[in-house]
Amino acid sequence: MSDVADQRGSDSTLLEIISLLDKHGTVGVTEVADHLDIAKSTAHYHLNTLLRNDFVIKEGLKYKLDTKLLGIGIQARRRIPLFRAAKEEIGKLGSKTNELVILSIEERGLGVYLHKSSNGSALDIDAPIGRTATLHNRALGKAMLAYLPEKRVDEIIERHGLPETTDRTITTREQLDEELEQVRAEGVAFNREEHIEGINGVAVPILNTDGNVLGALNIAGPANRLQGSTFTEDYPYLLSKARNTIELGIEHSDDSS
Repeated sequence: MSDVADQRGSDSTLLEIISLLDKHGTVGVTEVADHLDIAKSTAHYHLNTLLRNDFVIKEGLKYKLDTKLLGIGIQARRRIPLFRAAKEEIGKLGSKTNELVILSIEERGLGVYLHKSSNGSALDIDAPIGRTATLHNRALGKAMLAYLPEKRVDEIIERHGLPETTDRTITTREQLDEELEQVRAEGVAFNREEHIEGINGVAVPILNTDGNVLGALNIAGPANRLQGSTFTEDYPYLLSKARNTIELGIEHSDDSS
């Protein structure tokens, strides 16, 4: 049993190092050891294991992720039916609105940016593909939370909390429940400067034929542009049309199950 436990610990450390490199860009042996509270010799061993398998590159005394992981991520994304069904519609929305359009899914209680399109005067806020985001303070997050089972919402809040990012952020379960009830009633979620000051967002959930949430489609931009009927009527209408097309595409795809 000790050998199995040792292997599991080793695998976990490798994944923690990859996450650390993803977060910080480049790190050295000492930084890895300090961040993960492991011996320098252990950090060096795991970094060299990743280096030998082409998952990291060594530059001087520093290590950074190899593009091999990028290729793996791209292939993984291509295998997701939602991405394939939504890609064209996202491009169209970006062209129509000249704003940032984001497709997101939920994994491990966080939103994951799966695809995005920005055109013209779009403000491309910090939303790199593959990056994770809290759900309670974003339109795309609330669009997904509203259609998750209550037990799953409980688990997400217990794990990630409701951190305050602006003075408009929802920080209590009661507030969140009221907001999610409204999302279900209207079929659309709004973010009014709840994540970043000066940034608004509007999103719709994407569901399968059983009513289970697959992801969310979001338009985000400066609050001085995303306001009035454009924000509350025009963009929700465009998002709903795109959502319908995406859901139909998934329903009729060969791997819709």
